[in-house]
Amino acid sequence: MDKLLDIIWLKILFGIQYLKDFLDVIFGPLNALGPVVAISAIALSAVMIAKVLTKFFKTKRYAQLQKEFTHWFNIRQEAVKCDDPEKARLLAKNIDQAKLNRLYYDYFFEGLLNNIATKYLPILIFIAYVNEAYQPGNLLELFGREYLFQIGGTGDNPIMVGSIFWFVVSILAMYLILFTVKKIFRKSISPKIQTA
Repeated sequence: MDKLLDIIWLKILFGIQYLKDFLDVIFGPLNALGPVVAISAIALSAVMIAKVLTKFFKTKRYAQLQKEFTHWFNIRQEAVKCDDPEKARLLAKNIDQAKLNRLYYDYFFEGLLNNIATKYLPILIFIAYVNEAYQPGNLLELFGREYLFQIGGTGDNPIMVGSIFWFVVSILAMYLILFTVKKIFRKSISPKIQTA
């Protein structure tokens, strides 16, 4: 059993090394533009991959649970509309106990697992790559300093900005930009729809 686990672990390590080499080939040319631009481009890639996966990848079970949950939730909403409030409360309670509570938890956990696989895993993979490729020793070798840039000039205690911090800031900035663009786009579309 130990031998099998050792073989599996070695295959995982080789796979990780191949993935790192592949990402080095893709993002290596960006180093000519500097580490800040390279890490920002890697963050943009992570966000775009996460967005595409989130939009197009849904498990069959997630879609089925979503359909069932919506169906039973609509039935519960109809039961609540009953003229007799006591009967409506009992019907809603029965629907909750019989189907809706279990479907909600299954639907919630399937959605959580789906989000981990599509939204968070790509970002974690890229952050691990940035951590490995742009560690202080590599930055010193490639760019002549152990940090991306410093804040506060050359005073007593300037703040040195590292690769992971810059990657996280870039990810947050890109999600903020996407949110703002969507909001502006919706506001510009809604008056056109209302006048049509």
